[in-house]
Amino acid sequence: MLVLEVKLSGKNWQYEALDEAIRTTNFVRNKALRYWMDNRGVSKNDLQKLCATLAKEFEWAKKLNSQARQAAADRAWMGISRFYQNCQKQKPKKGYPKFKKRGRSVEYKQTGWSLSAERKKITFTDGFQAGTFKLIGTRDLNFYQLEQIKRIRVVKRADGYYCQFLIKVDRSEPQAPTGKAVGIDLGIESFYTDSEGNQIENPRFLRKSEQSLKRLQRQVSRKKKGSNNRKKAINKMARKHLHVSRQRREFAVKIARRLVTSSDVIVYEDLKVCNLVKNHRLAKSISDAAWSMFTDWVDYFAKIHGVHVFAVAPHFTSQDCHQCGKRVEKSLSTRTHKCPNCELVEHRDLNAAKNILARGLGLKNTVGHTGIYTLEETEPLVSSEQSELVKCGH
Repeated sequence: MLVLEVKLSGKNWQYEALDEAIRTTNFVRNKALRYWMDNRGVSKNDLQKLCATLAKEFEWAKKLNSQARQAAADRAWMGISRFYQNCQKQKPKKGYPKFKKRGRSVEYKQTGWSLSAERKKITFTDGFQAGTFKLIGTRDLNFYQLEQIKRIRVVKRADGYYCQFLIKVDRSEPQAPTGKAVGIDLGIESFYTDSEGNQIENPRFLRKSEQSLKRLQRQVSRKKKGSNNRKKAINKMARKHLHVSRQRREFAVKIARRLVTSSDVIVYEDLKVCNLVKNHRLAKSISDAAWSMFTDWVDYFAKIHGVHVFAVAPHFTSQDCHQCGKRVEKSLSTRTHKCPNCELVEHRDLNAAKNILARGLGLKNTVGHTGIYTLEETEPLVSSEQSELVKCGH
């Protein structure tokens, strides 16, 4: 699925109507979750039937399009099914579904909206009567048929309202073989180091914006709770956080695309970031690096360009000498690998990248990564279509 995002331009009363639709969506989602809590064993179909009951019971809930109400119930079921899966896998954290205090999006399926003939405007036709909005962006929706647009999602952010079009399209861009295989060692000192010795500098977007964020947080704390000035200060701080997240995402997309288009085989370590952030001294830096976002985009672009991607176990990649295999224990502060056996001296990240590449090529024991290529497979094992979020108008 391809996701195209454009900004909605309208009037204040139209934004208020969208806010009401978002609140109603969150209400239906929470009601569906409560129904499941009170009646264990109900199915997804039972939650969708509940939507019709809510429309009869609450007059304002009936304003929301029927398929949008079903989509809200689907959101509740996604959390429920994920909880069941975690229980079956006996994970320590089951992820019990929780109520949401605030929602930020409403999703429509095939009804409740219509596009203008030139595909530059969208009109919402449900009971909230939000009216017609201009679509601000550079992407041209005329390239796709209306039948290909399976869903649209209205998302509220700190700097406005956005409309996401979920388009069913198969994207494939085969590239000429480069004959290059690289291993990638993700890190904090450098964003990553490859097996050829190339390093990408860690941008540290959050660290660079930390002083501005602290100043904005102090301004929020000084304002009286419930006042308009406090709301303005909160919005200003939220815009700054949004800017940092967009910087981080744009960097991950750019670097992932560059890496995929210049390689035939990519090997990276299958890091468990949720465990790594338990180290409170490094948690902020690890989160700021966004390794998971980067590897997700590598997987996505690899599928498009036909590049093989392997994820290998990260154990002892920094400790083992890639030349002789001897294990040399070292702390995180030790940045140079010095092997007493073969007298090899090089940067520890470069040594780790070479070990990762060796594992990915089958020279050492490997572990397959769910959803991408494994060593025994020549076809991708993607169970569901990955989606690309293309930002427009920024």
